[in-house]
Amino acid sequence: MLNRRILRIKVFKVLYSSMMSGNVPLAEAESDLDASCEATRDLYLFMLGIVSPLTKIARERIEAARNKFNPTDEERNPNMKFADNALAALLDSDPDFTKIFNKKKFSWEQYDLFLKKIYASVCSREYYRKYMSAPGSSLAEDCRLFINIFENEFADSEDLERILEDMSILWNDDLAYSLTFVCRTLESLAKGGRWVLPPLYMSDMMKKPEMDDDRLFAKKLLRSAYTGYPKYSAMVSESVSNWDKERIVSTDMVLIVQGMAEAAVFPEIPVKVTINEYVEISKFYGTPKSRIFVNGLLDRLIQKMSHDGLVQKSGKGLM
Repeated sequence: MLNRRILRIKVFKVLYSSMMSGNVPLAEAESDLDASCEATRDLYLFMLGIVSPLTKIARERIEAARNKFNPTDEERNPNMKFADNALAALLDSDPDFTKIFNKKKFSWEQYDLFLKKIYASVCSREYYRKYMSAPGSSLAEDCRLFINIFENEFADSEDLERILEDMSILWNDDLAYSLTFVCRTLESLAKGGRWVLPPLYMSDMMKKPEMDDDRLFAKKLLRSAYTGYPKYSAMVSESVSNWDKERIVSTDMVLIVQGMAEAAVFPEIPVKVTINEYVEISKFYGTPKSRIFVNGLLDRLIQKMSHDGLVQKSGKGLM
């Protein structure tokens, strides 16, 4: 589930928090990293679990309209396509999904107002109107509808952001990635696949013997950056003329140190890949000038480390 980009970001967050706190033991930092990785999959489960509650809202609306004193013909004979969608029934009857969802003690019941707001938004969408007016019904069609819902209703929702922040600080910034895997799950179910809990790491999903273990990658990267932080941060400060260490943006410092650590302990990863990864991350966690600063300084420092024998790459194109 988690790719190398996401793992680098998670290591960065843990490393940043540890260095800013100043007294976090390595073992605790490693534990925090494990928890952060697992949290992304938990968020995936929580969001996939919204299918049934959202469907329930539709049923309740239909039932309330039917029970009006003088319902219209349309209210007496409503279009039940969404309310009876096969996806909600499939997930509700899946023992593996319901077991792990309940084991995590997840529930959408207390977020009734949010669900009603999302349902109202869905009903106003063109993709929903096309779905409701199309003849017949199928699981594949229901899955496609919910893919549209996950792609259009949640990414920029301030209400959802507040809900997730209250539930777990570890879910910060993980929503988009988790929603991507929700949609992949729906694509699989639409083709007749059965729900299975995604492996936590991409290397476990790919199941290629030549792929390095992503969990070990993240652990090794954190340990190297954590233990080497004093040495690498000093090298950063020394290499920037007329610029005190205290004046370097703290996020930039952590990103550069982490990039140096990666270059030093992963001889099989090309230098260009390492630099590009941390430049990309700096666009989201640094300042407007971080991209240029991280790119130039990390490139210069890795070249120096290579000259001093601290970085050793064996293979064409690795430097």
